[in-house]
Amino acid sequence: MAIAIFAGQLFEGSVISCHSLMGLGSGLMISESSDKRKLQIRKLDEPTYTVDESVLRRYDQERLIFNRIWQDPDWESYMCTEEEQGLRNIAERKPGYTRLDYALSEAAWTVHDVWEDSFNPDRLLRPGGPSLMGERWYIGRFEVEDTHKMTAQLKRAARFYGADSVGVAELDMRWIYANRRRDLEPIELPEGVRYAVVMAIAVDELGVATSPEVLAAAATGLGYSKMAFTASTLAEFIRNLGYIAIPAGNGLGLSVPLAIDAGLGQLGRNGLLITPEYGSCIKLCKVLTDLPLEPDRPIDFGVTDYCKGCSLCAEACEVGAITNAPEPSWEPACSSNNPGVLKWYVDAEKCYQFWCDNGADCSTCIAVCPFSKGPVEASSEQFWDT
Repeated sequence: MAIAIFAGQLFEGSVISCHSLMGLGSGLMISESSDKRKLQIRKLDEPTYTVDESVLRRYDQERLIFNRIWQDPDWESYMCTEEEQGLRNIAERKPGYTRLDYALSEAAWTVHDVWEDSFNPDRLLRPGGPSLMGERWYIGRFEVEDTHKMTAQLKRAARFYGADSVGVAELDMRWIYANRRRDLEPIELPEGVRYAVVMAIAVDELGVATSPEVLAAAATGLGYSKMAFTASTLAEFIRNLGYIAIPAGNGLGLSVPLAIDAGLGQLGRNGLLITPEYGSCIKLCKVLTDLPLEPDRPIDFGVTDYCKGCSLCAEACEVGAITNAPEPSWEPACSSNNPGVLKWYVDAEKCYQFWCDNGADCSTCIAVCPFSKGPVEASSEQFWDT
């Protein structure tokens, strides 16, 4: 999903803090006097990915790595979790993997894991009954006279609820999963749903920089809980206007290509969305809707060309899950990948096995990416002392 299309015109030049960057002929203008870079951001008429329509299919979640843990006995990581190594880490009082660190990490997931209605496709019922406003006021549809204004107001609402970046895409069904994760029943969207509102939630940079220690997993968990809150509240906002709203985190569809379509960023070598503002130190959520909106245009700020000459994430990956090949490929790295897209495929099997061996998930490829703004590495002591 990462072949750059240098179409459209210059949209914006902005100075964004980052790690030291080398000039690699990628269209990045590097300041010699500081670690700032000025990104030439171009608005495009087409997204920055190339697909083979004869091969690409909607993703079958039976192949999802988190389903294969419990359902694929032929995989070497079948029934493997982070638990056993995590218990050993705690018992050994391993720095960066202490009881305190795990307590912070597990608590960070609370909203995402406990609030079961966070990604409910239907209007949420108040356990204590309706508010003092009652239930009549939101019956019928709010008349949208100006889609441009409505889109701006929707984005303001998304930022109000916690989104750090937000974009709108015309919904491309190729990126909607073929089936649901839990029961593998086919996914069918209500008639009229044609837009994806995609939101990026910035993740704690210092926490990420401790990766692969547990505090990086805490930063990830908090990002997911913020996703759940932001997507669900924006969905309720849309429902209050009388329209369909289907919130999702990683579920329902592939967030990265939807985010590319919505103009939030480009795909990096690390398999993650890279944004101009935060690099890939983000989590993505979305709301699908029939509310009349104005789609954004995809952007290009040189990520693909830069990644061709940079392999820091591949070098930093402790298990070689990220390829250091100079060019994107059509060849998947493992059976959990979805073929049909030209990109740098990430070996999700190796990545997940490292989580089990580590006793926590990993964000090292995010921390070392030159597009990230935070420190490349940090200790748990630095995190707790800040």
